[in-house]
Order: sequence, then C-alpha cells, then structure tokens
Amino acid sequence: MPTSIDTVLVTGATGRIGPTVVDRLSQTYRVVGNSRSGGDVGDAHLRGDMTRPGDAYGVLARSDADAVVHLGMLSNPDGTPGHVTFESTVGSSYLVLEASEALGVESVVLASSMSALGSGFDPDPVRLSYLPVDEDHPLTPRDPYGLAKQVMEVTADGVGRRADAPTITSLRVPWMPRPEDVQRAFVEADRSLEALHQHESYHSIRNTLFAYLHAADAADLVARAVEADHAGHEAVWAAAADTTVDLPTTDLLAAEYPDVDTTREFEGYESLVSVEKADELLGWEPKRSWRSA
Repeated sequence: MPTSIDTVLVTGATGRIGPTVVDRLSQTYRVVGNSRSGGDVGDAHLRGDMTRPGDAYGVLARSDADAVVHLGMLSNPDGTPGHVTFESTVGSSYLVLEASEALGVESVVLASSMSALGSGFDPDPVRLSYLPVDEDHPLTPRDPYGLAKQVMEVTADGVGRRADAPTITSLRVPWMPRPEDVQRAFVEADRSLEALHQHESYHSIRNTLFAYLHAADAADLVARAVEADHAGHEAVWAAAADTTVDLPTTDLLAAEYPDVDTTREFEGYESLVSVEKADELLGWEPKRSWRSA
C-alpha cells in the first residue's frame, strides 16, 4: 500500500455521497474538497469544474494531492441531455486521469456504477449472462449514463498502461443510502416483492439486481481503494451482502430471473453481486445491512 499519501482530493465533495466519504478519509488524511459551487467540506475546499481542463489541472495542482477520489460527476441523468451526461463522466474522468499522471498523483479512485452493466437507466430489461455478476460479466450498456461509465473504465485501462500511471481503481456501486435513507426506504417501508412490483422505480430496482450499498460501507471501500497499490487500472463490483427485498434469494431468482444461469447456490437473502474481487484486491467486504438497522 502507498506509504506517502498525506493529502486526498475529493471531487464532488458536497454531493450526495461526498460528505460521507470526506468524513471517513479525514480520519487518516488531510482532505481537500472540490465542487463547482464551493462549500466547506474537508480541511480545505477548492472550487472548479472538472470538465474544464484549466479547472481540472488547476485544482489538482493547488490541492497538492497524493491521491484523488473522483466523485464529481452526474449521479442521476434524469432530465439531463445525453451529451451532458456523457461529458460529465467521460470528460471529467479523462482530465482527472491526465492531470493525475502529469502531477505525480499516486492513486486515483473513480466512481463507476452498476449502470456500466447496462442496467440502472436503461429502458429495457438488464441483459444477464449469469448470476451473481462479477468482473468477467459482459458490460452491455446503451443509455448515455451507462455508456459513459463503461467508456470511463476503458479510458482508465488505457491510462493505466502508461509507465507513469497512478494506481487506478473503478468502483461499480449501486444506490448508496445514508442512515436516514435506510430508515425511510427500507425499515419503514414494505419490502415484499409484491410491494416492489408497485413501486415507481421497480424497473430500475430489478435492473440493478435488488442491490444497494450502505453509504458508510461505500466510504470504507473508497478508503481501501485510496490505499491500493495494484498496477494499472482495476474495476471492482461492490454491494451490500444482502438484497433490498424481503424474500430469500433463491425465491427471488425464480420469480425475477428464471432463465438466467447461476454459477453457485445462494443462501438466505444473499446479494446477486459478487464482491470477491474487492475482498481479494482491496481487503474490503460490506458490514452493514438494512435488516439490522
């Protein structure tokens, strides 16, 4: 693991998951926050738009960061033109990676998404070859958001092949609820499959394999990725150990994905997302479940 990381730049620090990540990283590092609108998250805060080359290079240089966590992308494309959605992820990530290489940054963590699979915002049903999904599963996105995440990862592959590249880790994450979200969406709600069929977001819930990741576990994962020392770029899946539905996973498979092959048996409410690589590469596994909230 890198031993010389002292300062971490977190882009999108004032966004939905940003403050949780900043708080977690602040336990170990000096954290510089970044956002387009400004704010007071972190030990210092630098304003800048990561889709603009001058801003991206300027913010990284002024932060004097040893590692970068790039969260500053659109997290929900609803109501945004496709080209804006695509540029937000691909353009900003390219600039962050280029600037990080040029400035000698040791580690870069990129916020990828389950949408790289071709799921979250795709109007059609998710295309599955087998379950649980892992890093060998094909990525077949078609919508601008999912395509952008896949292209971001391909770009990271390329930059990671360079001689002076930082360690780059892409985190494929689902919805990351905070404690108040867990209480509202899970504990106080009917999580039966029948109820979810009536939910306005049922299509997305099914497409993302009834997966979630507690925000605190996501922040722990980011902290592990900051410390990674693997060569080049690696992408990892991440999700809670259980699903978001009050139904055993074997029954969920029979009801929702009856024609999809499975590579192993499932126990209890086990997730349909494999996090074995995250454990092997980063020493991370999820610890929190909405069922014990």
